[in-house]
Amino acid sequence: MLKPIKLANNNFLSSLDLSTNEVLHILELATNFKNKEININLSNKVLGLIFDKSSTRTRVSFQVAMTRLGGTTIDLNPTTSQIKRGEPIKDTARVLSRYCDVIAIRTFDHSDLEEYAKWSSKPVINALTDLEHPCQALADFLTIHEEFIDFKNVVLTFIGDGNNVANSLILCGALLGVEVRIACPKGYEPNSVVIKKAYEIYKNKNLLKITNDPTTAVLGANVLYTDVWSSMGEENQKEQKDKVFNGFTIDNNLVSKADKKAIILHCLPAYRSKEITDEVFESKRSRIFEQAENRLHAQQALLSCLLQ
Repeated sequence: MLKPIKLANNNFLSSLDLSTNEVLHILELATNFKNKEININLSNKVLGLIFDKSSTRTRVSFQVAMTRLGGTTIDLNPTTSQIKRGEPIKDTARVLSRYCDVIAIRTFDHSDLEEYAKWSSKPVINALTDLEHPCQALADFLTIHEEFIDFKNVVLTFIGDGNNVANSLILCGALLGVEVRIACPKGYEPNSVVIKKAYEIYKNKNLLKITNDPTTAVLGANVLYTDVWSSMGEENQKEQKDKVFNGFTIDNNLVSKADKKAIILHCLPAYRSKEITDEVFESKRSRIFEQAENRLHAQQALLSCLLQ
């Protein structure tokens, strides 16, 4: 039976906190959890959730994952704790380290997450920041692996805003040697530091392509992926972005230019008729709800490794 391994890094703040072998191990472990081929007992272990941003899938998948592992979860709602009142992160982190065994944090500034990790003596997990969404990327590549068995010759095209999801797809793709294409309007490219780090990892620099042309990006692609154009905290940019992103909707026309067996992914929630049409969302090519389910299994695997 496959067993969780102790990860080299104590925290999971970025996709780059894992090595290639660790990513592959977590994906294999997640598959075992999904197929009910493994049973890990983390009774008496406690997961603390600090969510400054609203959440459905991340919150529920973490809670269910911890429950299935035999542990418990404490929802540390900032509005009902001292966190919202402005208690210094270094104080909160040091106290929670004495109560919890692992902390998952969903917040805006990535620097806040790093501050928690600096002062916490227990593992800290990035449950989403404005810079990265590494837990989502694990579920995404688990879904891709289920479909294509391995990552050789897989082309992943992300169409939309070069946001936290795009950043994590780039970094995790670099670790796995997957060709990643990002198509976004000018001025909305992924983080330049993330792109630089990815190029340093890729053995073949041609496997990462950033373009402003969605038609070119989807040619022969095996995976078409999109996300909302306006993330949480960008509500005031929504009207402007809707205009700028005109032409970046995944519709049947774009899908027809991809590989005949291409699958469709979306990290949800989706705004149909904006970043994706309802027809494509509900098509036989869609693996969107398998992808959502895989958040649970990937996080079971991650938690079991971090709590070794």
